[in-house]
Amino acid sequence: MKLINFSIIISILSTFGIAQTYPPPTTLVSIPSAGTLVRGSYAMQMRVQKNGGLTSSLSVGITDRFQFGLSFGSANLIGDDSLEWYPRPEANLKYRLIDETTSMPGLSLGLDTQGQGQFNEADTLMRYDVKAMGIYAAASKNWVTPLGNLGLHMGTNYNFAEVNDGDKDINYFFGFDMEFNPELSILLEYNAALNENDMTAKTMSISKGGYLNAAIRWTFVERLHIEMDFNNLLFDDEKVDYFNRELKITYIEYF
Repeated sequence: MKLINFSIIISILSTFGIAQTYPPPTTLVSIPSAGTLVRGSYAMQMRVQKNGGLTSSLSVGITDRFQFGLSFGSANLIGDDSLEWYPRPEANLKYRLIDETTSMPGLSLGLDTQGQGQFNEADTLMRYDVKAMGIYAAASKNWVTPLGNLGLHMGTNYNFAEVNDGDKDINYFFGFDMEFNPELSILLEYNAALNENDMTAKTMSISKGGYLNAAIRWTFVERLHIEMDFNNLLFDDEKVDYFNRELKITYIEYF
């Protein structure tokens, strides 16, 4: 059943037949794409979150198909509150199984255990405010438009680690990125958050029917990306006052 569902996703993407020239980004706002770092490159990223939270990560392109990374952070790193370090470094692995062609999307399999926001240990919940992807499969298809590159991305994921809240459902996500010029891009994504709509998980969830996120990404100088994220646009106004704003800085280099 799982394979059938994902086959439908791939079939939808493959119906678009315009040639592509640009590889997709490795991530949108928070969801993965099928893109991977090329061999001999590495990406350093800092995500400045609400309440002085900061998550930093380092990812390395081991081959042209496989990348590996680690991340770590704290929910109150900036400010005068007590530090709330994440319980462990989190891992990010991705392998591009199928290359993108003019008629078929690229397909990658991966693992990402880094969630977003505070890590909640109360009542042994042991989960982030927004759950990590866990194990995932992501498909991406790109086209050249008069403005720049347009990419569509879809996938499914299963979080095997953050299940103490009683919700073990398989989840789905999709999004797109659009280049207006070599410096400026916009991103939009939707995470259905089907693993946050049962029992305790629903009580904790800060979304109302999934996470709708948007971002403006500016390539300030070559290899340096500055991104303003607008997360949880479908927020539950009974739990949070407004959608979440974050700043993401990414630097890509080669060795």
